[in-house]
Amino acid sequence: MPPFTPGWDLVGVVDRVGDGVSGIEAGAMVAAMPISGAYAEFVCLPQRELIPVPSDLDAAEAVSLVLNYITAYQMMHHSAKVRSGQRALIHGAAGGVGTALLQLGRLAGLEMYGTCSPRGAQAVSELGGVPIDYRQQDFVEEIHRLTGDGVDVVFDPIGGAHLWESRGALRPGGRVVGYGLSTSLRGEGLTSSRPGRRQRFRGTAVFALYIAAGWVLPGRKRVVPYSIQTLKRIKPAMFRQDLMALFDLLRRQQIKPVIAHRFPLAEARHAQEVLEKGGVVGKIVLVRNDGSGDA
Repeated sequence: MPPFTPGWDLVGVVDRVGDGVSGIEAGAMVAAMPISGAYAEFVCLPQRELIPVPSDLDAAEAVSLVLNYITAYQMMHHSAKVRSGQRALIHGAAGGVGTALLQLGRLAGLEMYGTCSPRGAQAVSELGGVPIDYRQQDFVEEIHRLTGDGVDVVFDPIGGAHLWESRGALRPGGRVVGYGLSTSLRGEGLTSSRPGRRQRFRGTAVFALYIAAGWVLPGRKRVVPYSIQTLKRIKPAMFRQDLMALFDLLRRQQIKPVIAHRFPLAEARHAQEVLEKGGVVGKIVLVRNDGSGDA
Protein backbone atom coordinates (compact mmCIF):
# COMPACT_ATOMS: atom_id res chain seq x y z
CA MET A 1 0.00 0.00 0.00
CA PRO A 2 1.22 3.54 -0.69
CA PRO A 3 3.29 5.29 0.37
CA PHE A 4 5.87 2.66 -0.54
CA THR A 5 9.58 3.00 -1.30
CA PRO A 6 11.01 0.03 -3.22
CA GLY A 7 14.58 -1.20 -3.08
CA TRP A 8 15.88 -4.49 -1.67
CA ASP A 9 19.54 -3.78 -1.10
CA LEU A 10 21.91 -0.88 -0.48
CA VAL A 11 25.48 0.16 0.20
CA GLY A 12 26.10 3.58 1.71
CA VAL A 13 28.04 5.68 4.17
CA VAL A 14 26.80 6.11 7.75
CA ASP A 15 25.66 9.73 8.15
CA ARG A 16 24.94 9.62 11.88
CA VAL A 17 24.34 7.07 14.63
CA GLY A 18 21.66 6.98 17.29
CA ASP A 19 22.11 7.44 21.00
CA GLY A 20 23.82 4.54 22.71
CA VAL A 21 25.07 2.96 19.48
CA SER A 22 28.63 1.66 19.62
CA GLY A 23 30.82 -0.33 17.27
CA ILE A 24 29.94 1.74 14.23
CA GLU A 25 30.88 5.29 13.37
CA ALA A 26 29.80 8.02 10.98
CA GLY A 27 31.68 7.75 7.70
CA ALA A 28 31.81 3.94 7.69
CA MET A 29 30.67 2.18 4.53
CA VAL A 30 28.01 -0.42 5.23
CA ALA A 31 25.67 -2.77 3.40
CA ALA A 32 22.11 -3.78 4.24
CA MET A 33 19.17 -5.66 2.75
CA PRO A 34 16.06 -3.95 4.14
CA ILE A 35 13.80 -5.64 1.49
CA SER A 36 12.09 -2.29 0.89
CA GLY A 37 13.06 1.36 1.24
CA ALA A 38 16.49 1.33 -0.43
CA TYR A 39 15.48 3.72 -3.25
CA ALA A 40 16.25 6.71 -1.02
CA GLU A 41 19.07 9.14 -0.24
CA PHE A 42 18.75 8.49 3.51
CA VAL A 43 17.60 5.32 5.26
CA CYS A 44 17.24 4.70 9.00
CA LEU A 45 18.04 1.11 9.99
CA PRO A 46 18.82 -0.75 13.23
CA GLN A 47 22.49 -1.51 13.79
CA ARG A 48 21.94 -5.27 13.54
CA GLU A 49 21.01 -4.83 9.86
CA LEU A 50 24.33 -3.19 8.92
CA ILE A 51 27.32 -5.13 7.63
CA PRO A 52 30.71 -3.41 7.22
CA VAL A 53 31.98 -3.04 3.65
CA PRO A 54 35.74 -2.83 2.95
CA SER A 55 36.40 0.82 2.08
CA ASP A 56 38.44 -0.04 -1.02
CA LEU A 57 35.50 -1.69 -2.80
CA ASP A 58 33.41 0.01 -5.46
CA ALA A 59 29.95 0.64 -3.96
CA ALA A 60 28.12 -0.44 -7.12
CA GLU A 61 30.00 -3.73 -7.22
CA ALA A 62 29.58 -4.24 -3.48
CA VAL A 63 25.80 -3.71 -3.60
CA SER A 64 25.57 -6.30 -6.38
CA LEU A 65 26.63 -8.92 -3.84
CA VAL A 66 23.96 -8.16 -1.25
CA LEU A 67 20.98 -9.69 -3.04
CA ASN A 68 22.16 -11.38 -6.23
CA TYR A 69 25.38 -12.99 -5.06
CA ILE A 70 24.07 -13.95 -1.63
CA THR A 71 21.16 -15.66 -3.37
CA ALA A 72 23.51 -17.48 -5.74
CA TYR A 73 26.02 -18.39 -3.02
CA GLN A 74 23.46 -19.74 -0.59
CA MET A 75 21.57 -21.72 -3.23
CA MET A 76 24.78 -23.20 -4.54
CA HIS A 77 26.45 -24.06 -1.25
CA HIS A 78 23.58 -24.45 1.25
CA SER A 79 20.62 -25.62 -0.87
CA ALA A 80 22.35 -27.62 -3.63
CA LYS A 81 25.62 -28.38 -1.78
CA VAL A 82 27.50 -28.54 -5.08
CA ARG A 83 30.78 -30.39 -5.58
CA SER A 84 33.52 -29.88 -8.12
CA GLY A 85 32.85 -31.72 -11.38
CA GLN A 86 29.06 -31.59 -11.10
CA ARG A 87 26.82 -30.16 -13.81
CA ALA A 88 24.45 -27.21 -13.36
CA LEU A 89 21.71 -25.67 -15.48
CA ILE A 90 21.07 -21.99 -14.77
CA HIS A 91 17.86 -20.41 -16.03
CA GLY A 92 18.08 -16.70 -16.80
CA ALA A 93 21.85 -17.12 -16.90
CA ALA A 94 22.56 -13.62 -18.26
CA GLY A 95 20.65 -11.85 -15.47
CA GLY A 96 21.88 -10.57 -12.12
CA VAL A 97 21.57 -13.83 -10.19
CA GLY A 98 22.42 -15.88 -13.27
CA THR A 99 25.77 -14.18 -13.84
CA ALA A 100 26.50 -14.54 -10.13
CA LEU A 101 25.77 -18.27 -10.33
CA LEU A 102 28.07 -18.60 -13.34
CA GLN A 103 30.97 -16.85 -11.60
CA LEU A 104 30.55 -18.77 -8.36
CA GLY A 105 29.99 -22.00 -10.26
CA ARG A 106 33.25 -21.56 -12.12
CA LEU A 107 35.04 -21.10 -8.77
CA ALA A 108 33.36 -24.28 -7.52
CA GLY A 109 34.51 -26.27 -10.55
CA LEU A 110 31.07 -26.86 -12.07
CA GLU A 111 30.24 -27.74 -15.67
CA MET A 112 27.59 -25.14 -16.48
CA TYR A 113 24.76 -24.60 -18.95
CA GLY A 114 22.55 -21.51 -19.07
CA THR A 115 19.28 -20.61 -20.73
CA CYS A 116 19.26 -17.09 -22.13
CA SER A 117 18.21 -14.97 -25.10
CA PRO A 118 20.59 -14.59 -28.07
CA ARG A 119 21.52 -11.19 -26.65
CA GLY A 120 22.90 -12.76 -23.48
CA ALA A 121 24.66 -15.73 -25.10
CA GLN A 122 28.07 -14.07 -25.33
CA ALA A 123 28.04 -13.09 -21.64
CA VAL A 124 27.07 -16.63 -20.64
CA SER A 125 29.90 -18.08 -22.74
CA GLU A 126 32.46 -15.62 -21.35
CA LEU A 127 31.48 -16.58 -17.81
CA GLY A 128 32.06 -20.26 -18.48
CA GLY A 129 28.57 -21.51 -19.39
CA VAL A 130 27.16 -23.17 -22.49
CA PRO A 131 24.30 -20.93 -23.68
CA ILE A 132 20.93 -22.47 -24.55
CA ASP A 133 18.47 -20.27 -26.45
CA TYR A 134 15.24 -20.75 -24.51
CA ARG A 135 13.23 -19.24 -27.38
CA GLN A 136 14.41 -21.65 -30.05
CA GLN A 137 15.48 -24.76 -28.13
CA ASP A 138 13.79 -27.18 -25.76
CA PHE A 139 16.17 -26.92 -22.81
CA VAL A 140 15.41 -30.43 -21.51
CA GLU A 141 16.18 -32.02 -24.89
CA GLU A 142 19.27 -29.86 -25.32
CA ILE A 143 20.63 -30.72 -21.87
CA HIS A 144 20.27 -34.44 -22.53
CA ARG A 145 21.82 -34.05 -25.99
CA LEU A 146 24.82 -32.25 -24.49
CA THR A 147 25.29 -34.30 -21.32
CA GLY A 148 23.66 -37.65 -21.89
CA ASP A 149 22.05 -38.23 -18.50
CA GLY A 150 21.33 -34.65 -17.40
CA VAL A 151 22.60 -32.21 -14.77
CA ASP A 152 23.02 -32.43 -11.01
CA VAL A 153 21.25 -29.17 -10.18
CA VAL A 154 18.93 -26.70 -11.88
CA PHE A 155 18.53 -23.15 -10.56
CA ASP A 156 15.01 -22.04 -11.55
CA PRO A 157 13.65 -18.53 -10.85
CA ILE A 158 10.54 -18.99 -12.99
CA GLY A 159 8.42 -21.23 -10.81
CA GLY A 160 5.04 -22.75 -11.55
CA ALA A 161 4.99 -25.67 -13.98
CA HIS A 162 8.44 -24.66 -15.16
CA LEU A 163 9.87 -26.23 -11.98
CA TRP A 164 8.60 -29.62 -13.08
CA GLU A 165 9.98 -29.10 -16.59
CA SER A 166 13.36 -28.33 -15.02
CA ARG A 167 13.16 -31.62 -13.11
CA GLY A 168 13.25 -33.35 -16.50
CA ALA A 169 16.78 -32.02 -17.04
CA LEU A 170 18.11 -33.72 -13.88
CA ARG A 171 20.16 -36.87 -13.66
CA PRO A 172 19.18 -39.33 -10.87
CA GLY A 173 19.83 -37.82 -7.44
CA GLY A 174 19.72 -34.24 -8.73
CA ARG A 175 17.69 -31.33 -7.45
CA VAL A 176 15.87 -28.25 -8.72
CA VAL A 177 16.31 -25.18 -6.54
CA GLY A 178 13.32 -22.88 -7.01
CA TYR A 179 13.75 -19.20 -6.13
CA GLY A 180 12.38 -15.79 -7.04
CA LEU A 181 9.43 -17.30 -8.89
CA SER A 182 9.08 -14.64 -11.59
CA THR A 183 5.77 -16.11 -12.78
CA SER A 184 4.28 -14.47 -9.68
CA LEU A 185 4.61 -11.17 -11.54
CA ARG A 186 2.04 -12.49 -13.97
CA GLY A 187 -0.23 -14.00 -11.33
CA GLU A 188 0.94 -17.56 -11.91
CA GLY A 189 3.52 -18.38 -9.26
CA LEU A 190 3.97 -19.17 -5.63
CA THR A 191 3.91 -15.59 -4.37
CA SER A 192 1.21 -14.24 -6.68
CA SER A 193 -1.11 -11.61 -5.27
CA ARG A 194 -3.47 -11.77 -8.24
CA PRO A 195 -6.27 -12.65 -8.20
CA GLY A 196 -5.80 -12.86 -4.45
CA ARG A 197 -5.20 -15.09 -1.50
CA ARG A 198 -6.71 -18.12 -3.22
CA GLN A 199 -4.09 -17.92 -5.99
CA ARG A 200 -1.24 -17.65 -3.47
CA PHE A 201 -2.52 -20.70 -1.60
CA ARG A 202 -2.85 -22.57 -4.89
CA GLY A 203 0.74 -21.68 -5.82
CA THR A 204 1.98 -22.83 -2.43
CA ALA A 205 0.06 -26.09 -2.72
CA VAL A 206 1.47 -26.77 -6.19
CA PHE A 207 5.03 -26.16 -4.96
CA ALA A 208 4.39 -28.47 -2.00
CA LEU A 209 3.12 -31.13 -4.42
CA TYR A 210 6.31 -30.86 -6.49
CA ILE A 211 8.43 -31.20 -3.35
CA ALA A 212 6.49 -34.25 -2.19
CA ALA A 213 6.54 -35.85 -5.65
CA GLY A 214 10.30 -35.48 -5.78
CA TRP A 215 10.59 -37.68 -2.71
CA VAL A 216 8.02 -40.27 -3.83
CA LEU A 217 8.75 -40.74 -7.54
CA PRO A 218 11.68 -42.86 -8.77
CA GLY A 219 15.00 -41.23 -9.53
CA ARG A 220 15.46 -39.22 -6.31
CA LYS A 221 15.03 -35.97 -8.26
CA ARG A 222 14.14 -33.33 -5.65
CA VAL A 223 12.50 -29.91 -5.92
CA VAL A 224 13.60 -27.61 -3.08
CA PRO A 225 12.60 -24.00 -2.35
CA TYR A 226 14.95 -21.13 -1.55
CA SER A 227 13.93 -17.79 -0.05
CA ILE A 228 16.57 -15.20 0.83
CA GLN A 229 14.03 -13.40 3.03
CA THR A 230 13.33 -16.51 5.09
CA LEU A 231 16.96 -17.55 5.44
CA LYS A 232 18.04 -14.04 6.43
CA ARG A 233 15.31 -13.93 9.08
CA ILE A 234 16.01 -17.31 10.66
CA LYS A 235 19.80 -17.35 10.16
CA PRO A 236 21.04 -13.73 10.22
CA ALA A 237 24.54 -14.81 11.25
CA MET A 238 24.80 -17.00 8.14
CA PHE A 239 23.68 -14.09 5.95
CA ARG A 240 26.38 -11.86 7.46
CA GLN A 241 29.06 -14.55 7.19
CA ASP A 242 28.23 -15.33 3.56
CA LEU A 243 28.23 -11.65 2.56
CA MET A 244 31.60 -11.09 4.22
CA ALA A 245 32.98 -14.11 2.35
CA LEU A 246 31.74 -12.60 -0.90
CA PHE A 247 33.33 -9.23 -0.10
CA ASP A 248 36.60 -11.10 0.35
CA LEU A 249 36.21 -12.80 -3.04
CA LEU A 250 35.54 -9.40 -4.59
CA ARG A 251 38.61 -7.87 -2.95
CA ARG A 252 40.74 -10.73 -4.30
CA GLN A 253 39.16 -10.20 -7.75
CA GLN A 254 37.90 -13.77 -7.90
CA ILE A 255 34.43 -12.46 -8.74
CA LYS A 256 33.41 -9.32 -10.60
CA PRO A 257 29.72 -8.36 -10.76
CA VAL A 258 28.34 -7.70 -14.22
CA ILE A 259 26.76 -4.24 -14.05
CA ALA A 260 24.44 -3.51 -16.96
CA HIS A 261 23.72 0.14 -16.10
CA ARG A 262 24.45 2.68 -13.39
CA PHE A 263 21.54 5.10 -13.19
CA PRO A 264 21.23 8.14 -10.89
CA LEU A 265 18.68 7.63 -8.12
CA ALA A 266 16.50 10.28 -9.75
CA GLU A 267 16.12 7.93 -12.74
CA ALA A 268 14.76 5.05 -10.68
CA ARG A 269 11.57 4.92 -12.72
CA HIS A 270 13.53 4.63 -15.96
CA ALA A 271 15.68 1.90 -14.41
CA GLN A 272 12.56 -0.09 -13.52
CA GLU A 273 11.23 0.32 -17.06
CA VAL A 274 14.50 -0.96 -18.53
CA LEU A 275 14.39 -3.94 -16.18
CA GLU A 276 10.77 -4.69 -17.05
CA LYS A 277 11.57 -4.87 -20.77
CA GLY A 278 13.90 -7.79 -20.09
CA GLY A 279 17.12 -8.69 -21.81
CA VAL A 280 19.27 -6.94 -19.19
CA VAL A 281 22.69 -8.58 -18.90
CA GLY A 282 23.79 -8.35 -15.27
CA LYS A 283 22.46 -5.95 -12.62
CA ILE A 284 21.09 -2.42 -12.78
CA VAL A 285 22.46 -0.23 -9.98
CA LEU A 286 21.12 3.12 -8.74
CA VAL A 287 23.73 5.59 -7.49
CA ARG A 288 23.33 8.74 -5.42
CA ASN A 289 22.43 11.85 -7.43
CA ASP A 290 25.35 13.75 -5.88
CA GLY A 291 27.84 11.28 -7.33
CA SER A 292 28.98 10.14 -3.88
CA GLY A 293 29.11 6.51 -5.03
CA ASP A 294 26.47 5.21 -2.62
CA ALA A 295 24.36 2.54 -4.28
